[in-house]
Amino acid sequence: MPTASTRSTPKYKGGHPRTFTLPERREIKKIAKSKPAEHGLPFSTWRLVKLAAFLVAQGVVDDISHEGLRILLREEGVSFQRVKTWKSSNDHDYAPKKTRVEHLYAIADGEVVPEEGEPEVIVYMVEFGPLNLQPHLGRQWAEHGGKHKDPDREPRPRRRATYTRPHGVQHLFAAYDLGKDQLYGHIKKNENRSKFLEFCRYPRSLHPVGKHIAIVCDNYSPHLTRKRCRRVADWAEANNVEIAYNPTNFSWLNRIEAQFTALRYFALDGTDHAGHKEQGSMIRHYISWRNKHAAQDERLREVVNRANVA
Repeated sequence: MPTASTRSTPKYKGGHPRTFTLPERREIKKIAKSKPAEHGLPFSTWRLVKLAAFLVAQGVVDDISHEGLRILLREEGVSFQRVKTWKSSNDHDYAPKKTRVEHLYAIADGEVVPEEGEPEVIVYMVEFGPLNLQPHLGRQWAEHGGKHKDPDREPRPRRRATYTRPHGVQHLFAAYDLGKDQLYGHIKKNENRSKFLEFCRYPRSLHPVGKHIAIVCDNYSPHLTRKRCRRVADWAEANNVEIAYNPTNFSWLNRIEAQFTALRYFALDGTDHAGHKEQGSMIRHYISWRNKHAAQDERLREVVNRANVA
């Protein structure tokens, strides 16, 4: 039996992969979701080899394997997906707007501690609609139909074919508190700057006056602080609010869209409301139900997650 002096020292191999810090993981995710052309590279998309090499070259990480990068991105909810049709942004302030919105999202997700003077509450606001009165396609339980069905069986339910109803349209002004995961909505007859500011007062009223909040919204004319109409800017300055804008044609950065997908799925698909009062009541009841069951309802989470990935 070999003595302690003659026993060879074990040579360890492998081991647990390196754990990256939260700032490193955040930066890796941010670069992976960007386009190589934004960094001056002549590629249309990232491959793992090029992405890993770029991360090392930029000093984001000292070293990372291709498989380790794949696992890290999967843990961060990022996957390699087929590109769908979209419009590229032609906004002259594309980079600073996108960077600011992503930074606000990081604050809401707890990935970044807000510095002094930065907003503590992040709210996304947008208009959903127009809400018109027409039959919406959907699904429901019904007996099997077909060529050889039982003649005594009731016919499959059908929706009316006409879309003409002289009731006009309405609009849903909605706000999504990213930190609390709460959805708010008010239905208005008109969609203009006055109604936008009227609704802005609601999420502002949910927090103390001294708390700085940020409202992220689309680059839409009623939201803008134009020189000829500074009503939005004046209200924001007087109420300790920052207005942050998405770049033009960049709605995929809008996190409230996934919540609207769930609203359509649960409250509007398969309906044919006779009036706006009935439709509005359905939407308000859904928002109340959603805020109570967002964390527990598995189907709701599945619909929202699928919409976020799409």
